[in-house]
Amino acid sequence: MRRLAANVMPDSTLAPGPQISSKQLLPWLIAVAFFMESLDTTILNTAVPAIAKALNVAPLSMKSVLASYTLSLAVFIPISGWMADRFGTRRVFASAIGLFTLGSLLCGLSSSIHVLVACRILQGCGGAMMVPVGRLTLVRTFAKSELIRAMSFVAIPGLVGPMLGPVVGGLIVHYFHWRLIFFVNIPIGLLGLYMVYRHLPDYRSENPVPLDFPGLVLFGSGIGLLSYVLEVFGEHQLSGYEILEMLLLALVLLAGYAFRAAHTRFPLLRLELFRVRSFRASVLGSFFTRLGIGGMPFLLPLLYQVGLGYSPVQSGLLLMPQAFAAMSLKMTMAKILARIGYRNVLVSNTLIIGLLIVIFSTIGTATPVWLIVVQAFAYGFFTSLQYTSMNTLVYADITEQQTSNASTIASTMQQMSISFGIATASLATAFFIPDRFHSSAPEMIHGIHKAFLAMGALTVISTVIFWDLRSDDGDSVSQHRLEHHE
Repeated sequence: MRRLAANVMPDSTLAPGPQISSKQLLPWLIAVAFFMESLDTTILNTAVPAIAKALNVAPLSMKSVLASYTLSLAVFIPISGWMADRFGTRRVFASAIGLFTLGSLLCGLSSSIHVLVACRILQGCGGAMMVPVGRLTLVRTFAKSELIRAMSFVAIPGLVGPMLGPVVGGLIVHYFHWRLIFFVNIPIGLLGLYMVYRHLPDYRSENPVPLDFPGLVLFGSGIGLLSYVLEVFGEHQLSGYEILEMLLLALVLLAGYAFRAAHTRFPLLRLELFRVRSFRASVLGSFFTRLGIGGMPFLLPLLYQVGLGYSPVQSGLLLMPQAFAAMSLKMTMAKILARIGYRNVLVSNTLIIGLLIVIFSTIGTATPVWLIVVQAFAYGFFTSLQYTSMNTLVYADITEQQTSNASTIASTMQQMSISFGIATASLATAFFIPDRFHSSAPEMIHGIHKAFLAMGALTVISTVIFWDLRSDDGDSVSQHRLEHHE
């Protein structure tokens, strides 16, 4: 069994944790890195026309700029766990921030779309390491009883970033220059590098396993191709036959990896972790729940802007209550889990989120703004509770030696679920609004309402995954049993 060392101390399984001051700063440091990574997934969306005009390309060609980042994330996340074990969390996390910052600088200096795509791939390489290695560092630093508070704090940027992205991108393009979208990451990244070397503990494996390179090729190619299929899904440049071919090839590659993982001593990702009930429920539940939740950032702006006629900035402001709810109520999440337990929270909360998504289908031209704000606030709270619960349950029954693999698998599945969620919402919208270019506003609203009903129903159905949990699963993390006896 591999032993873990912190701060390169070979004589102990785990070296003493970081100093109290560093431990208190660690969630802030990782939260900022998460914010940079999550913000970058959406900040370019509203700037696409301006960048396309500046680079003398058609706006449709900018799809490659958006897709290259998510493709890079999908391909390089699987290797993050091995790199953290081999080179240490501090060095890998610092390299991730460094690559992301360098990629941001080069993106801002790009003079052609081909250079911009290459630099976005470099950004994605850094972003791919941030989330799993950051989570891994938290899991190894905080006791399981402290993990909910730490995870709920760093989960907020994942909610805030995508909401702020379109608004911030629109404001920068309107009042400044599109290159500033990339340059804002530079001072944050440099400060992050300084803080990493000052306060991030350096966990690593004393006996790192060899890299499963064939597994990396199979899994990375399969995940990358699957992500690409989701990105181009519904576009008219590719026929349904071509998309089906790529989908089948991606599934063959992933099946090839699954076969290899079952017959090699040191696979890239240890799929036997899915035999652990709490891990299986949290990862698979997270994936299928996000199919409904993940489409909301696509559907809500569509409803507000196309259906109700709000401006992009107004639409972005209507999304902000979700972020405020996640931030203002984060301290109550640990108490809720301690009082109710993971199984009851995930079963009931998933149902509530599904119903809230359905309620969004009641928003129309006569709906007062204050009611939209209240609905968004409620949705933001329960969504944040869902993410915190799923992200922390992953590690409830995972040993110290399995944390890097668990973090990598969870991050990979999460990245895939984001793409799947958007693709699912896009498919539902296309089904209910067949003529998106000539439909009237009332027809758009009616079609989007039906899409909300479909996404809400999908979320409610995903509840069945959490029924597999036992009432005491995750008690080591939530302290539910202790709270119950008190």
